[in-house]
Amino acid sequence: MKTFIAKENQVDKKWHLVDARGKTLGRMASRIATILQGKHRPIYTPHVDTGDYVVVINARGVRLTGKKLEEKIYQRFSGYPGGLKIIPLKEMLERHPDRVVRLAVRRMLPKTKLGERMLEKLKIYDGTEHPHTAQKPVELAIG
Repeated sequence: MKTFIAKENQVDKKWHLVDARGKTLGRMASRIATILQGKHRPIYTPHVDTGDYVVVINARGVRLTGKKLEEKIYQRFSGYPGGLKIIPLKEMLERHPDRVVRLAVRRMLPKTKLGERMLEKLKIYDGTEHPHTAQKPVELAIG
């Protein structure tokens, strides 16, 4: 019996729609990361992108548990003295709610070129409108 290895052209990519309003950020991000990687399919192959596309709407309405809204911070460092940027989660949600979701998902994906390609299949929008209606995304139920 031979081991099955999926090829990039054999994978039928589907589109999924996630409404983030009222969903817990971490639980939603882990489910999205699983779909982007293709781990929900029986043909999952670690070195091949077997994942689907995911469209997230209402990113501003994501829910956070505990004291994360007051205590969680995002840090960037430019490499220069005094180049540390600290942005609280509350401010990030007001200014760039799509980045909060993207960073949560990105940190759950592989840190390789393949992980970067997987992240490109994630489309995040602040409101309810999105330009991907032609792809007929299927509503994804996240508990």
